[in-house]
Amino acid sequence: MASENEQISAFAAYAMKRKNIERSLQLLKLQKIHSNMNEKNSVQVVNKEKNTLPSSSNETLNKNDKQSFSPKSSNSITKKNLNTKETNSLMKSKYKKFNYNKNKKKKKKKLLSANDCHGNDEATTDLENSFSISGDNNSQMNQLEGETMKINKKTKKRKRNKKLRSTKNMNINYDIVHDNFLKNPVIKSKLLFEWLIHPLEINKFFKTNWEKAPVHVKRNNSNYYKILMSTPIIDKILREHYILFTKNIDITSYIDGIRETHNPSGRAVPTVVWDYYSNGCSVRMLNPQTFLPRLHTLNATLQEYFGCFVGANSYLTPPGSQGFAPHYDDIEAFILQIEGKKRWRLYKSSKSSDCLPRYSSKDFDQSELGELILDTVVEAGDLLYLPRGTIHQGETIYNSHSLHVTLSVYQKNSWGDFLEKLLPDALQKAIANDVHFRHGLPLDYLKYFGFVHSTNKSDYRNSFRENVECLINRIIEHIDIDKAADEMAKSHIHDFLPPVLVDYERQCSIAQDGERMTKEGVVENHVEIELNTKIRLLRSHCIRLVEESDTYRIYYSCENSKEYHEYEPQFLEVDEKFVPAIKEIICRFPQFVEVEELPITEQDDKILIVRDLWERGILITKDPLCTLD
Repeated sequence: MASENEQISAFAAYAMKRKNIERSLQLLKLQKIHSNMNEKNSVQVVNKEKNTLPSSSNETLNKNDKQSFSPKSSNSITKKNLNTKETNSLMKSKYKKFNYNKNKKKKKKKLLSANDCHGNDEATTDLENSFSISGDNNSQMNQLEGETMKINKKTKKRKRNKKLRSTKNMNINYDIVHDNFLKNPVIKSKLLFEWLIHPLEINKFFKTNWEKAPVHVKRNNSNYYKILMSTPIIDKILREHYILFTKNIDITSYIDGIRETHNPSGRAVPTVVWDYYSNGCSVRMLNPQTFLPRLHTLNATLQEYFGCFVGANSYLTPPGSQGFAPHYDDIEAFILQIEGKKRWRLYKSSKSSDCLPRYSSKDFDQSELGELILDTVVEAGDLLYLPRGTIHQGETIYNSHSLHVTLSVYQKNSWGDFLEKLLPDALQKAIANDVHFRHGLPLDYLKYFGFVHSTNKSDYRNSFRENVECLINRIIEHIDIDKAADEMAKSHIHDFLPPVLVDYERQCSIAQDGERMTKEGVVENHVEIELNTKIRLLRSHCIRLVEESDTYRIYYSCENSKEYHEYEPQFLEVDEKFVPAIKEIICRFPQFVEVEELPITEQDDKILIVRDLWERGILITKDPLCTLD
């Protein structure tokens, strides 16, 4: 298994390869210029499977057509109604067909340069194979190549002029730019989410699907999520770790409308687990990221993007069975199909209270289910997204098992949860500072209010209600939104998985830098923070500076356990003189800042606070610290 740092680099690299907008623009220019040629020419663009659809002769490339030129040209997206499927389109224009012989292959490759494919040789090969050009007119072939070269020259000239204008009076080291790009945790987290939902665009996903509608992304790539886990890995976990029934794993079944859990007590040994599986039971592993470094890397990195805990469960179901009754969850669910396939049926709830619920539902009977909104088979490599409150049930096909991972985000992260933090505090402040809230209630109000009197109408009831509304309006004067946000952040920090450090971060943090023991009890690599040392936060979501009861605390998740809530919330109390420096470090993220720039009067204090934060794993340095040896 690859190391954790190698995995996140693979995720980022994959997402960067998809940036092929320049290639599509060049193809658009080619089509526009040659559409007016007098001779009857034709060019076909097809996908790897050579599926075709009819199109008009004046059809042009548009935004949606970019998928036809993508290296993952076999991808498609099946949305809510599944009545239609997106396929790669057949593009026709007025090119004349030409034949290529072997000695002209080099010329052919000029149409699709290495830059167009961002260094992706496989993508280049796929794109070349997608063009079918035949004919015997060498002069027209030369004309086509000549005009193509002119286009390339003009494009390069415009890019060069634009680059010269933008970089005038400055020298840019593009190696440094690229290096900083890869080392930016904010960018990496976005790239990873982009990989997760590819080929969906992030903006389109949040506008169309997030908290609104389920979506099934079909990829025809069974290995897309295979890197995360597999059935042999589950067996290995059972053998190498002390896995407990109920705490770490559940054995479930759903037969004839009855949902059962069959957990024995004690350790979940492989023989017992696989015996249940062989008899039609599903195996649910709770928080598998505790034992799977790659899944931990995925979830921990996505926490930087979502700003809240990203959890996971895995579900292994034998062929022709179902492990759970129809229900809905209180989380935004991303179902990543690892192996096999599973049929999913989604239903719309008839109750408005079930829309974006804060708590999961009971198990529904089949007779209680509402309108069927999606019936689809999710295969290995596919993604299925379910908003909170989507009633769902999944069952395996008779001839295939199923292994999928469900990523969960945004649990108890709604406006209602925010107001639960905001309003009680505002009420306490109002009571303490506004005498209207301390006035006594009327002597006889209980004679007019309560269940018995709820249907009565009187001026007394109206007057009492107006007074209550007035007091509620006065509470608004005492709300502290910043404090409520800090309380929400404290809850998230307690939930978070610890961050995963890649190699360069480990070398520049307490994880690997600093003093180390060698042979014969000799301590080496004595290091020291200096004024010219450049530092930044490890991750922005891992720290929160709050004010509590006239003291300042830093809550952080860098020392959290991978096991959910194994430890109490971790925090440091800091003196008020250090607060401006900590604010500066937080606000400058993801940029590095020199220790000397911190807004603290005494230089020793600058080094002291940075040293304390570095030793807790909250800060990293831009370069490994210099040794004092």
